[in-house]
Amino acid sequence: MKDVVALVTGASRGVGRGIALSLLAEGATVHVTGRTRSEAEASLGGKRAGSLEGLALEAAALSGRLVVHHCDHSNDAETERVAEEIRAANRLDILVNNAWPGYENMVEDGDFTWPRPFWEQPVWRWDAMIGTALRAAFMMSRAVAPTMISTQRGLIVNISFWAAQFYDGNAIYGMAKAAADKMAADFAHELRPHKVAAVALYPGLVRTEAVMQNAEYFDLSNSESPRFIGHVIAGLWRDPALMSKSGRVLVAAELGREYDIADVDGYRPVPLSAADFVKS
Repeated sequence: MKDVVALVTGASRGVGRGIALSLLAEGATVHVTGRTRSEAEASLGGKRAGSLEGLALEAAALSGRLVVHHCDHSNDAETERVAEEIRAANRLDILVNNAWPGYENMVEDGDFTWPRPFWEQPVWRWDAMIGTALRAAFMMSRAVAPTMISTQRGLIVNISFWAAQFYDGNAIYGMAKAAADKMAADFAHELRPHKVAAVALYPGLVRTEAVMQNAEYFDLSNSESPRFIGHVIAGLWRDPALMSKSGRVLVAAELGREYDIADVDGYRPVPLSAADFVKS
């Protein structure tokens, strides 16, 4: 993928970091955004581990080229600044909308607020999931779509999850993911004449830094490394039938089977299905 240019938002840690590293390992030029500049900054104020500095160190041994953009996507001007820098290079093939502050501050004053009913949810969670994450996906897609249209090829990936279709413990979370799926579907409809694809992509349980810090609470037997979904996105980009998948909700593990992609440890994740989320 040495001639491919990608942008991954929210890549200082977690799924975004894994996607960026996978695309770099496959030779792509990868632009990334993130709020946390350094590991020292990550250690302040109870932030989770992971930073743009740490990503750059890890990426140094990989064949692709990393371009780092410090960006807080809660500020439209910062999102637009990154888009303008990419437009100036007149090339973007893949956009991965991953920035997601929705998991922050899950415990407030010793109270785990995530599973509260919607009428007891803190309003900041709506702002994080809808006002920042969902808006950032729209604003970045809006800003870079003309660049993809000009080359008559491109791929927009919204990282989403089964909460879009089934209740998964938090009503705002479900609304945000459902909107991400609908956004991809409608983008696909409008972009199809320009040969640009848009999809919503569901990972399984990903061994992010946060998950591994709480590994005793998870069944990791069918989990995925953060890099798995990045290699799946690379496979999707190479798929000659990409446009036939545009507008759809796709499951990373299913694509892994279709493209014969194993995880970094050789394991082949079993795809989750609707049955895994329907409670009897």
